[in-house]
Amino acid sequence: MTIDIEPTDTDFNVGYRRYRQNNTGFFARITDAWKDMPASTRRLIAERPSEARLLFFVLLSDLIFFLSFSIKTVVSPTSIAQSALPDDVALLLVVALMLRTGAIYAFSFILGLVLRAFGGTGTLKDTRAGVFWGSFVSAPFEVLAAILTVSMASMENTLPFLSGETLSLAPLWLGLLPYIWFVSAGATAAHGFKKFYPLFATLSLLCIVGMFWALYLRANGVI
Repeated sequence: MTIDIEPTDTDFNVGYRRYRQNNTGFFARITDAWKDMPASTRRLIAERPSEARLLFFVLLSDLIFFLSFSIKTVVSPTSIAQSALPDDVALLLVVALMLRTGAIYAFSFILGLVLRAFGGTGTLKDTRAGVFWGSFVSAPFEVLAAILTVSMASMENTLPFLSGETLSLAPLWLGLLPYIWFVSAGATAAHGFKKFYPLFATLSLLCIVGMFWALYLRANGVI
């Protein structure tokens, strides 16, 4: 026996899911995004968020970014990560925090133009909604990466292989994959695409190329 629940005036459909208007708690929205980022993004766009609200998402993600990278690079860095970072790492973090917001705006603008060129139907504001929301909901994974860094740093004496360059630098990049995942899902949903995997694969490839390029420059003493 099945019971069909009729939608009420407080329900509305976005994508393949039905949400309730009163389910507006911050944590509920974040878990909704973790379960289905495209539908969560469409719900956000349907609410016509103000620019101030979108900026709020970015600023919150900036604070979490600052917290997680402070832990990974200042509080308890791995030995290789510590040697790879500049002496005045605190200044580097402050500069990165100041530039991050502008960089996300620029990235959102360029990504919006690219998606429009490939047949996307969203506006630049829709793109910002998807990218900024993705930046925020992926931020907790930065904290998990920071916790992993602390754990690895504390076990380097008993597990020497953790001090290897490739493995010890992994947590610095670990938080990047969830960011690419959620931003790709949010941006493509904002433009009406059904699949976000092509964008995710493209951005991941660009990040991998950039990472190896940075390692090459470091090995040759350029950076």
